[in-house]
Amino acid sequence: MFLSIKEMKKNKLRYGLIGLVIILIAYLIFVLTALANGLSSSNRQAIDTWNASNIVLNADANGSLNQSTLTSKQLKSIKTSKSRANITQLSANVQNLKKGDKTGAQILGINKQQYIYNDLNIVKGRKFKNAKEVVVDQSLINENHYHLGQLINMGNNSPKFKIVGITKNAKLNVAPVIYGAENDIQAFKFGNDKVKNISAIVTKDKVTNLASGTQVLSINDFIQKLPGYSAQNNTFTFMIIFLLLITLFIIAIFLYVLTMQKIPFFAVMKIQGIANSYLIKNIVSQAVILSVIGVAISGGLTLITALLMPASVPMTFNTLLILGTALLLVVMAIIGAIIPMRTVTKIDPATVIGG
Repeated sequence: MFLSIKEMKKNKLRYGLIGLVIILIAYLIFVLTALANGLSSSNRQAIDTWNASNIVLNADANGSLNQSTLTSKQLKSIKTSKSRANITQLSANVQNLKKGDKTGAQILGINKQQYIYNDLNIVKGRKFKNAKEVVVDQSLINENHYHLGQLINMGNNSPKFKIVGITKNAKLNVAPVIYGAENDIQAFKFGNDKVKNISAIVTKDKVTNLASGTQVLSINDFIQKLPGYSAQNNTFTFMIIFLLLITLFIIAIFLYVLTMQKIPFFAVMKIQGIANSYLIKNIVSQAVILSVIGVAISGGLTLITALLMPASVPMTFNTLLILGTALLLVVMAIIGAIIPMRTVTKIDPATVIGG
């Protein structure tokens, strides 16, 4: 370890460049990890707050809440319980009636007698109690400048709704969720006060008495079918994997070049009786020191980025995920350092010095 530190101090520029490359790659990986985690969370936040294990949808909806409609006849065949809740979903552009601004949102009609309504976490205001009252996700307030008491509509020919409460962690498909009374959303979606169709039923228990034309999906399967969810996560995962592999190759190339330049010195050290294991430890320790320092600096830069990033950018930092990624970076650096070891072990002092 002493030898490796002394050598790095002597060749500050060379090792500084390697460290800079590690810092930049690690910083990029951390930011991508936070973005991937944030986007994934924004797709499913509202679903996670339901704490459901299954969802009942129309069999022809292909797992899509937006395309699913359960008729009142089908609902009669599915028993209700305290662990089940109806959802009427509608995608709409919410309009600020004062400013005229429009924001894409997911409108969810829920029953006031069921558990989703009872479990709503209100951070400001209150739950809706009367007709044409809604509870909105905090992002609609912070990012789009709506406020309590604001009158909004949800598209053409929509009645006016009043914001009476604010909840948090309620996004679906990256759009803020607006919770309203089931009857209000049914009337608006189907254009008829008498129609009692819904989009789905979420449950905490098993559903055995399925109605004809319906299907049950586990919540995890349902989340995987959210538009773009799997493709987005796979894309970020492959990007992070490729960056980790790039780190491995960069470390390997730099250390291999440096090792080739130091062959005469290694030959002299071998003549002095220094073992291959000591020389190998020297190379590995350099990789560990560079990667640990690089990861620490990039972690600080990532923290600063998180503080400066606007709320509209969906970055979520998971401590365990970041630490796991940092550990992988160090492991990649160690593997990269192992590659030049074969060259070190094959050095023949007689050939090098005599040649």
